[in-house]
Amino acid sequence: MTTTPLPNPLGVHALVWVGDTGDAAIDTAVAKTAAAGFDLLELSLHDLDHLDVARTRSALESAGLQVACSRGLAFDADVSSDDASVVARGARLLEESLAATVGLGGRIFTGALYSALGKYGRPVTTRGRANAVAVIRDVARAARRDGVTLGIEICNRYETNVVNTAVQALELVEDIGEDNVTVHLDTYHMNIEENDMTGPVLAVAERLGYVHIGENHRGYLGSGHIDFTAFFHTLARVGYRGPITFESFSSAVVAPCLSADLAVWRNLWDNGERLARHARAFIANHLAACAPETIDVAS
Repeated sequence: MTTTPLPNPLGVHALVWVGDTGDAAIDTAVAKTAAAGFDLLELSLHDLDHLDVARTRSALESAGLQVACSRGLAFDADVSSDDASVVARGARLLEESLAATVGLGGRIFTGALYSALGKYGRPVTTRGRANAVAVIRDVARAARRDGVTLGIEICNRYETNVVNTAVQALELVEDIGEDNVTVHLDTYHMNIEENDMTGPVLAVAERLGYVHIGENHRGYLGSGHIDFTAFFHTLARVGYRGPITFESFSSAVVAPCLSADLAVWRNLWDNGERLARHARAFIANHLAACAPETIDVAS
């Protein structure tokens, strides 16, 4: 029997390893990502001021790792605000983050690019949503020049009031109107907002560009109640070949500012290496189950 590699690049979020993007943290994240057998390291740009872009790119290339970048915005830099000055700050932050992504050699810039990351006290306004559309359209056009794809990550109601479901993400992508803007599914958020784990994949199939794998409590994969079997089989059904990145947070690692934004109040795990190796095997085995005669889970 001839086996083939896994159909998707497998990634891990840097916050599984470290809480910041200083030089020492980057070295740790890169080394541990490569040692655990992942293809891609996702870097959150919440700590952009401390990230040495050139040095990090060199470390990633030396380790043979791909990179994806992600971020959310703050309430004082919220592109879905009605306040033009707040929107302008958010636009500058997205522009700086895109430049960092390009500098790192990345081709994916994703996340809650459309709003602050936090609980809102009201629905998004028509004007605010239009502001987000206009800003992301401009960023997408700039990103295209460097071959970068933007991802619209669907987040739950406690983290944004703009995009909570696959249908809403598609509507936002269509309104932005740029072909390098894709939908980013996250099983943790889907578990809260969607009816099941198959419908959203089918709905966004042609625009799906990035996937986060996370358990319902953001701990060890398989220790919660998410129907990963249905999810992975649906990914295979629609022919998704983009990155699948493991995302998990514990207060043992996550930086205090981000821990507050994400409501990470407890230690779900202490050993990131054991967690990540388990996650890679879990994802690989699910992918292999979709094509059991051809995929080599060790690849």
